[in-house]
Amino acid sequence: MQLGFVSAVLGDRTIEEVLAFAADEKYIWVEMMCWPKAGVDPSLTGIAHIDVTQNSDAYAHHIRDLLRIHNVKISGLGYYPNPLEENEEKRKQIVNHLKKVIQFAPTIGVKLVNTFIGRQSSRPADDQWQLVQEVWTPILEVAKSNGVKIAIENCPMLFHPNQWPGGTNLANCPAHWRKFFDLFPSDTIGLNLDPSHLIWLMIDPIRAIKEFGSKLFHVHAKDTRIDYDKLYEVGSQGMGWHVAKLPGLGDVNWGKFIGALAEVGYRGPICVEVEDKAYEGSLEDRKRALRQSKRFLQSYVD
Repeated sequence: MQLGFVSAVLGDRTIEEVLAFAADEKYIWVEMMCWPKAGVDPSLTGIAHIDVTQNSDAYAHHIRDLLRIHNVKISGLGYYPNPLEENEEKRKQIVNHLKKVIQFAPTIGVKLVNTFIGRQSSRPADDQWQLVQEVWTPILEVAKSNGVKIAIENCPMLFHPNQWPGGTNLANCPAHWRKFFDLFPSDTIGLNLDPSHLIWLMIDPIRAIKEFGSKLFHVHAKDTRIDYDKLYEVGSQGMGWHVAKLPGLGDVNWGKFIGALAEVGYRGPICVEVEDKAYEGSLEDRKRALRQSKRFLQSYVD
């Protein structure tokens, strides 16, 4: 296992600057964000350290040169929308861009794309699996034909009132992971496991690793601290009682978590994802977050 980070934390920097920082700090991996840079609907755009719409040999060659110069590897291309978006036109745009991300990946030697299943938050989960099959069958066909694997992150995307109560990602628990893998019994699809979400969902991370070890394609390193005073005030169905923190500053037992990864034979990237508001004040704060996270995790990972 080797350490990396998710490029979103340096969203205002260029890909050259991101890779230079990773090299200076001796990070091996970077997960590169690949959102659309522009579009008719601003809600569907985001951070794009790699613009997959520039699908040219020259652009791909440029990125490969940067990776070689800085001696940094891309763990996966990241694009985290809601592919089951209720608005059909938005859904079409999302799926089309996801396919572009998948198709672009092998041009720069990347074999993994990280994303969400998606979910329509206003509907029960059991009512959505037919839609999952309709939407995801062609996506996985594109992935398979391009030799690319898909890693689904387990964040329920349940952070805002308009995402309540179901969130916008079905991959929030083992029951749903099993359902998805039963629908698509393929080695093309797996998990991008983030322990921080398991903590506040009260799902045992170690048990999850042991059951789904063969499906772990990528790992995020983010922590969560339970604010018990806030939990007392609003209860588990309220909001704001789980707080994203840097690794080591929350309630994840990192020794047991990484030990369990080793036991199931996981040897892939572990990428720090910074969403700790205490480190968002400035660019230097965000860089400090990455340095601090690396120092902490190095006690468990070479």
